[in-house]
Amino acid sequence: MAVSHALLGLLEAGPRHGYELKREYDERFAGGRPLAFGQVYATLARLLRNGLVEVDAVEAGAGPERKRYAITDLGVTDLDKWLGRPEPPEPHLQTVLFAKVALALLSGRPATAFLDVQRAAHLRRMRELTALKAKGDLAAKLVADYALFHLEADLRWLELTAARLEELAAELSR
Repeated sequence: MAVSHALLGLLEAGPRHGYELKREYDERFAGGRPLAFGQVYATLARLLRNGLVEVDAVEAGAGPERKRYAITDLGVTDLDKWLGRPEPPEPHLQTVLFAKVALALLSGRPATAFLDVQRAAHLRRMRELTALKAKGDLAAKLVADYALFHLEADLRWLELTAARLEELAAELSR
């Protein structure tokens, strides 16, 4: 997800300070990978420069001045365009998983061992996501479902690839 559009979306609800935006982004979208404060403020500076946000207020404090940012009309228009534009379906034609299988076969390593380890990692992550669904709110459940569906597709691919290893090895050796 584009951090800039996420921040615009959060600002649409009302003006906020950078640290508030970071906290809300981390709670809603980070998925265990919080934004760095530097990224938040660099993104806000870029949005400000492009006229998508403005400084709504400046508050003096013991430390540096605290700026409160608000979305502009241009920012709302940009957010509308982004929300209305579909994300390109990514077929992942040359994935890391395929590259590892092909390289294992090309180097004479046991590709089945890689597939087994990868399958176990996927199943482990699926169990974690299922546990998250059990105790999460609706948003957490929907995000977990999205990830689970993708992991299920990966597992189907792992099984199909395992069934076709001999054929793939023969094709790669040509």
